[in-house]
Amino acid sequence: MRWVFLLCGGIAFAQETLPLSLKRAVEIALAPEGSPRVALAEESIRQSQTGIAQARAAFLPDIEASVTDQNETVNLRTFGLNFPLPAGVSFPSLVGPFSVFDARATANQSVFDFSSIRKYQSSKVTVQATKADAETTRNQVSDAIARAYLACLRADAKVETERANVDLSDALLKLSNRQKTAGTGLAIEVTRAQVQLANDRQNLIVAQNDRRKAVLQLLRAMGLNLDARIEFTDKLAYKPVDVGPMEAALDRARKERAELKAQAKREEIAKLNYGSVKAERLPSISAFGNYGTIGPEIVGALPTRSVGITLRVPVFDGGRRDARRAESLSQLRQEEIRSRDVRQQVELDVRLALDSIKSAASQVDTAREGLTLAENELAQARRRYEGGVANSIEVTDAQTRLDRARDNQIAALYNYNLARLDLATATGSIAEYLNQ
Repeated sequence: MRWVFLLCGGIAFAQETLPLSLKRAVEIALAPEGSPRVALAEESIRQSQTGIAQARAAFLPDIEASVTDQNETVNLRTFGLNFPLPAGVSFPSLVGPFSVFDARATANQSVFDFSSIRKYQSSKVTVQATKADAETTRNQVSDAIARAYLACLRADAKVETERANVDLSDALLKLSNRQKTAGTGLAIEVTRAQVQLANDRQNLIVAQNDRRKAVLQLLRAMGLNLDARIEFTDKLAYKPVDVGPMEAALDRARKERAELKAQAKREEIAKLNYGSVKAERLPSISAFGNYGTIGPEIVGALPTRSVGITLRVPVFDGGRRDARRAESLSQLRQEEIRSRDVRQQVELDVRLALDSIKSAASQVDTAREGLTLAENELAQARRRYEGGVANSIEVTDAQTRLDRARDNQIAALYNYNLARLDLATATGSIAEYLNQ
């Protein structure tokens, strides 16, 4: 850790600087307090797990208990008790008031319901699909953090390059002043060196501002406080990678990509839901029973019970089942179409990543060669200028080409590391990429 001392209101306080590697940045983002996307994905898993408990409830008994104590009057005529009686006998129209006490337990148990079985199986697969989606989210967050981290490394390298350009321009300005003092140089050459130094200082300010923006974007993606101070422990570098044959990369992607796993589970869910709707046409069997005591009051209440079994056979529901069946079949076909699309997208990702990494590797070689040539050109131009056989224009031109060569090297290294990340993401091996 490094401590940076700041002055605020005349009081000095220390702010800790966090050394940050790519692997550590991803670990922070994937922590519970890190990226909100990861936290939401974990909550989605918990939510889907509750669906299993809800679907399982269809196979467990539904037990209820009730206690009723009521006082009522009854109009017997409402029950049809209004018929002729012998002379002198009257049938009361209104009975009561009287009290009824009833304490009872009721139970219902599903014995066979194939539709509920399919729904339970679907809920279990839903959890698996949600976990695969969460893995996809983690990979996407890792990819986003890695890209933001590489952008910071590029910004760091750009700042270092601009500082080197400023140092070089300052050295050439001093050389121009010495040449002018010695009588072998002109005032225009000093002015030209001053203009170049001013331009390089301006470029340094822009590079430093770009770095601050890149760091803020990284901190936001990681879920850290935007006031945090970080120091990058990695540098843009060239690490050769054996890409292997395309078929091997495609096979690995088909096995490892979380998107394919999640889509396969969603297709399976659609099949189970379709089977569940089809099973609604089948008969279902359930058992029921109740037991309790009933009487005019608690004391003297007598036990009563009833048990039975119910067979339900769907006959006609106005076409609702047929409509749901057609709807679930359409959803299944949609998932099958999405599965084909995801497979094609994965193959495209792998092919593009392989092409990109080969091209980026060639760019690195070319940029390295160009930088070496530009450095040699500048060294020769400085010697010629110091020897009085050339003017400062030749040095300035060589300096400009060196600036461009340094920028080309930064761009080539950034593109190469980005291509490595694309290949790791495309093949589902981003975890290995982070551990390299």
